[in-house]
Amino acid sequence: MPELLLAGKKALVTGAGGGLGRAIADGLAQCGATVYGTSRNAATRSKIQQRYGTPAFALDLSDDSGVECFVDNLLETAESIDLLVNNAGINIPKPALDLTGEDWDDVFTANLKGPFLLTTALARRWINKGIAAAVVNIASQAGIVAIEERAAYGTSKAGLIHLTKVLALEWAPKGIRVNAVAPTFVRTELTASTLSRPEWAAELLSRIPIGRFGEPEEIADAVAFLLSDAAKMITGHTLAIDGGYTIR
Repeated sequence: MPELLLAGKKALVTGAGGGLGRAIADGLAQCGATVYGTSRNAATRSKIQQRYGTPAFALDLSDDSGVECFVDNLLETAESIDLLVNNAGINIPKPALDLTGEDWDDVFTANLKGPFLLTTALARRWINKGIAAAVVNIASQAGIVAIEERAAYGTSKAGLIHLTKVLALEWAPKGIRVNAVAPTFVRTELTASTLSRPEWAAELLSRIPIGRFGEPEEIADAVAFLLSDAAKMITGHTLAIDGGYTIR
């Protein structure tokens, strides 16, 4: 039963305040997990806390020592975390010639360095305590195929896909599974500016054989599956949820 899929598990979802992160957190809660979320915005953290009945946390993914302190505080509050979803991220959609070095650094910090720091900080504690755990990284189809105006974003997501493989390889003997999902364009706040451009949205839609954009709940379903024991033989895999976009 879906409501029993993650019963008794405790999950951390970064960027759980809206869009895809909220849908993922909702899905995990519906599957029986206790959900903890993060947001950089105080008002959003309050909403997360009300929604899931657990404390919500601020998290600066750019600060090595700050991430370690965050994990200590999280585990002091939650006592244990079994599941991690690295969802928080940013996109700065510009032609490559318009990207600045600061743009590049901001995207890579949020989309690749941050997940690396957080996942390894938790994994050290899981391994020390012999805890079996599961991680899902939210990558993108832009990390698999080239998409215009996604030089920094796509490259960061390609890095996240490869990081998923390396961590899965290193930690499989420790009972830690690491997978990723690579969504197509999903209707969220993050994609609103892109999909509001009629000609560009029509062009993107023409590349999706199924003929529509994704919905947040469809990504949440896949994340819940990969975190569950139903996927206990799957690690190091990136599941494209793209309506066929990356077939070509």
